[in-house]
Amino acid sequence: MPSAPVAVIDIGSNSIKVLVAHRLDDGRIEQLKNKTLDCRISAGIAATTPRLSEDGMERGLAAIRELLALAAPYAPARIALVATSAVRDAANGDAFRARVLSATGHAVRLLSGDEEANLIGLGLTCDPALAHLRDFYVFDLGGGSLECLSFRDRRITQSLSLRLGCVRMTEKFFADPTSPLDHDRCTGLALFVKQELRRSGFRFDLPAPAAAVFTGGTVTTIRVLKGALHGVGLADTPAVVGVDTVSALLDELAPLDLAGRQAVPGMPAARADVFPAALVTVLAIAESAGLDHFHHSLHNLRWGMAAELLGAPIALATD
Repeated sequence: MPSAPVAVIDIGSNSIKVLVAHRLDDGRIEQLKNKTLDCRISAGIAATTPRLSEDGMERGLAAIRELLALAAPYAPARIALVATSAVRDAANGDAFRARVLSATGHAVRLLSGDEEANLIGLGLTCDPALAHLRDFYVFDLGGGSLECLSFRDRRITQSLSLRLGCVRMTEKFFADPTSPLDHDRCTGLALFVKQELRRSGFRFDLPAPAAAVFTGGTVTTIRVLKGALHGVGLADTPAVVGVDTVSALLDELAPLDLAGRQAVPGMPAARADVFPAALVTVLAIAESAGLDHFHHSLHNLRWGMAAELLGAPIALATD
């Protein structure tokens, strides 16, 4: 008999998401409800002292309430709210967490960068489409941060979090994200990402050709855009994405202003301003890792948190 369900609300920089899931008799975790709301609480995240704006906190609180209401009919036995880079880095992040507790009765667990990375790694072990991978890299690109992991024999050997999220990089490198892309600024961003990866000490040491998995809204959007060209939804698009596909998409979007990007079929209007910086970042990571393609998975932080609440089926070790 399946376990009682659990609910996880992931309070990210660019979006807030819910996953309701339970464990089946065979040990697999099954999704019952999954929803994402783009509400970007992280405006100003690149500032020296980031602060969540009043509008951002109101949007975030409204999204959390809506997602809690969506989870309620499943009567989850446990509900976990977790926050990542935007709340972690904000000077008033604790005030926002207190506000959520007062309004909903649920405390918000603030994840460290290492906790975030390791929960993403745990989530990926729940994805049956990746069961064949033994040694691989994982990159989760969010609005505020980039999580980098390395697996050997499906065990985490490296995990770190870098402040390279697409909202943060857009604010840092593109003063006017409504304009067409400036080539020099794109080059500067790519060089910055590669430099930060080198400085971090993350080792690209898996034997070539290395496998890699990307998670996060950027690659989801890439697949949605490609699917829109052929009139199919996300589920009917290939989960393996070529780096040449990402490069061609960036070339296609570069001459467009924000309105032009938003008009591209399949483009989420709320992501159109930060999407180019995300593509540049993905390409810089791929070059650093020597990749020509990568896998995409939807089993990231929420799935890792659900696995933790349900009792993780696989014990991951960090060497």
